[in-house]
Amino acid sequence: MREVYFIKQNKEKWLGIEQVVQGKIKKNPDDLSSLYINLINDLSFAQTYYPKSNTVVYLNHLSSQIFQKIYKTKRVEENRLIYFFKTEVPLIVYENQRYLIYSFLFFIFFMLIGVLSAMYDKDFANLILSEGYVNMTLENIKNGNAVGVYQDGSTWGSTIGITFNNIIVGAKLYIYGITGGLGTLYLLMQNSVMVGTFQYFFYEHGALGDSARGIWLHGAFEIFSMVVEGMCGLILGTSILFPKTLSRFNSFKVGFKNSFKIFLSTVPFTICAGIIEGYVTRHALNMPLSLNLFIIFGCLGIIGYYYFVYPHIVNRRIKNTINDAIL
Repeated sequence: MREVYFIKQNKEKWLGIEQVVQGKIKKNPDDLSSLYINLINDLSFAQTYYPKSNTVVYLNHLSSQIFQKIYKTKRVEENRLIYFFKTEVPLIVYENQRYLIYSFLFFIFFMLIGVLSAMYDKDFANLILSEGYVNMTLENIKNGNAVGVYQDGSTWGSTIGITFNNIIVGAKLYIYGITGGLGTLYLLMQNSVMVGTFQYFFYEHGALGDSARGIWLHGAFEIFSMVVEGMCGLILGTSILFPKTLSRFNSFKVGFKNSFKIFLSTVPFTICAGIIEGYVTRHALNMPLSLNLFIIFGCLGIIGYYYFVYPHIVNRRIKNTINDAIL
């Protein structure tokens, strides 16, 4: 069968499924299961005869949306908050995982720009970090206390101020996505260049090891969360620029709802980063190195697992549940 005829033959059915996914048409779980089986058959056919076609991409996306719709119709017996973090957010992250990869690639690219700029322009650190901060940090390094800046102020005062500031920055990274993602990329560039410049500055003055022991105690959660918040902004931006088969407004509503849920999931990590920065980072150089490494890699492992690995596990579990239910 020619692909054009295949599309023409099934177009009305697929558009009907889109209406169901958008909530414009209500279906009971049994009807949803029938639609899902039918769609999987169409997807299998398309994968066999048109493997490199956009039809396969479209049907794969639609089938993913319909199985989420089926799962959500099931009665949620566990606590709603637990369900949100345990199932709902990971499924949304899985559906949009490419944006997380894009955000990480942009972060690495911009960070390298910061490193190279600081390497070849000796005044770049003063421009990015401010001359006052640079002079203060140089004095701290000279005194053998590279992370001395984190010892200023009270623990609880620092924690509250730092956490509030980081949540504001994260919210801007997300909300600026409404500019089509350009605002998000600009803010991500500013912060990433700062990270690269900051690390090279310590390397240049022989204090990279000491700075890393302190900065990445809270930075593991803080920086990773920033990248995820950049992901949220990209989702919001692309929902406006590329509505696909939806109207631009409906695409924006879907993009906003999904990206906002992912953004909310970063808040606990941001709060934990603030607590670590306020209470733990000030003791970084007095702690055993093994404890520094345990906290740093433990935090990286937790947040990396939640956003990169766990979504695949949840997706596979839900698919198996639905397949068992409809077979």
